[in-house]
Amino acid sequence: MTVRIATWNINSVTARLPKLLEWLDGAKPDVLCLQELKCATDSFPFEAVKELGYEAAAHGTGRWNGVAILSKLGLTDVVRGLPEQPGYLADDALLPETEPRAIAATCGPVRVWSVYVPNGREVDHAHYRYKLEWLEALRRSVLEDAAGARPFAVLGDFNVAPTDEDVYDRAAFEGLTHVTERERAALAALQTAGLRDVVPRPLKYDRPYTYWDYRALCFPKNRGMRIDLTYGNKPFVEAVSDSYVDREARKGKGTSDHAPVVVDLAL
Repeated sequence: MTVRIATWNINSVTARLPKLLEWLDGAKPDVLCLQELKCATDSFPFEAVKELGYEAAAHGTGRWNGVAILSKLGLTDVVRGLPEQPGYLADDALLPETEPRAIAATCGPVRVWSVYVPNGREVDHAHYRYKLEWLEALRRSVLEDAAGARPFAVLGDFNVAPTDEDVYDRAAFEGLTHVTERERAALAALQTAGLRDVVPRPLKYDRPYTYWDYRALCFPKNRGMRIDLTYGNKPFVEAVSDSYVDREARKGKGTSDHAPVVVDLAL
């Protein structure tokens, strides 16, 4: 059987709902991992995606976070949040808050995590340390599934560009987050858990970027980054028949600043 899995930082599922439904109808993924919902779980458009044949599990508070999984293959064994997920002391909070940044589910023959890794903000900011702690918690959380015989993958917005080739100009990011050695080391540690980076094939350009800032004509100038990633275990990676970034979904007005990443599996 062929299974199509995708990931997309939707940048507000409410604001992008028409775009999301249009894309689902055209691309027809069997499983879609969403990030940055910006809506509470109860406000997720369950009925709208159900009309296209998708079950959905969501995890959100309405702030700048939130994740979901949509599936046509069934949706079982849902887990919301990493088992040992660290909390973050928000600027307006008295106690650390465990943010809705991860959700897992079994969808037919595959199991997936949809993750929205913390941004990190600035290298000397507490959010940067939180980001590193969060990535380590993710590594520990996936160990069992990664070692299993079932195809398994972690997909989402990792807010880390794995290599210098994954940004349009390394010099433009000097001293900034997303490209530091510590972030990349924390991301690379997923490989010690048995996961591998599924790099999409380039289409229009040499590098398959997934994110372009709204400002300074970054998208038409292709000043992008590859930060929306798929990390799969051996059974998952061996089943990959194709992977690409759907740049068309980034075009036009009212789009997310990220494009969907699609992975096809031959199982």
